[in-house]
Amino acid sequence: MRKTRSVEDLSVDELRRLLVEKRRLARHERLERFRRTGRVVTLSSDAPPSMLDTAPGIMPVNEVLEGGEGARPTRMRRFFDSLLLLVELLAVAALGYLLFSGLGVLRQLNQEYAVSLVQSTLTPTPLIVAVVLPGGHTPPDAQGRTKFNEAEIPEHLRPIYQALVEVPVPTQSPEQALHIQIPSIGLGMTPIVQGDGPEQLKKGVGQHIGSANPGEVGNVVLSAHNDIYGEIFRHLDQLKKGDSITLYTSQHAYSYVVIESPKIVEPTAVEVMAPTDEAIVTLISCYPYLVDNKRIVVRARLQKTSQ
Repeated sequence: MRKTRSVEDLSVDELRRLLVEKRRLARHERLERFRRTGRVVTLSSDAPPSMLDTAPGIMPVNEVLEGGEGARPTRMRRFFDSLLLLVELLAVAALGYLLFSGLGVLRQLNQEYAVSLVQSTLTPTPLIVAVVLPGGHTPPDAQGRTKFNEAEIPEHLRPIYQALVEVPVPTQSPEQALHIQIPSIGLGMTPIVQGDGPEQLKKGVGQHIGSANPGEVGNVVLSAHNDIYGEIFRHLDQLKKGDSITLYTSQHAYSYVVIESPKIVEPTAVEVMAPTDEAIVTLISCYPYLVDNKRIVVRARLQKTSQ
């Protein structure tokens, strides 16, 4: 017959095993009770009860949920997972649509830009060569005194005029114009100076700096006064189509033929000084005589060169 031992006779290890076994039996009974009432979800159903608590301090593998709602977290988790997956799919689809639309817009912009390049004609900004035609001055008084007529220049263009007047005179070259002769109006060999500012026109006929040289393709722009400083261009209004104008350089003489009747223009008609694609000479002076509120312009085309 097995002898019954008292608690005092048990060792510490034996007491620990008994305590563990007692806890295991109590937990097993509680799990069985919960299982019968449907209040437990067994996560490791194949493991024997004796293996769930092998040592003190180890938590059980089974999860006991009070209130009979053990399956709800799993269903909710699956629902939210499905919802997140749907949101991710929609986001990917939206991103793909945006990329596709962006490529379409970019392609359309490139096509429109290409069409605009083909259809449009780029016009270069014209170079400002003058803001008012040269030769302007106030009518001479009883003593023959006069001054530059600044009132002809639009106020907002006066700073530009100062910059154009102060352009340095280029170094003289063999192809620069030195003299002009117009037999039909009695103008003999008259000197030509570089520049058409007020000071240069006191010396004779002035050539606009930057205009073409005689004999070249382009516009040779020459100016002189009509009622002061020798009245050099006094009779430009008498020139007719076909009259001859001769320009002299240090090496050649170039003959030009008047191609149109003299024109009367406003002092701001600076387009007559613009470069041309043929060899032209343009003569400019104030007009009318002793009034000087307009300009007279005569044009002639290069005819031949004489040695």
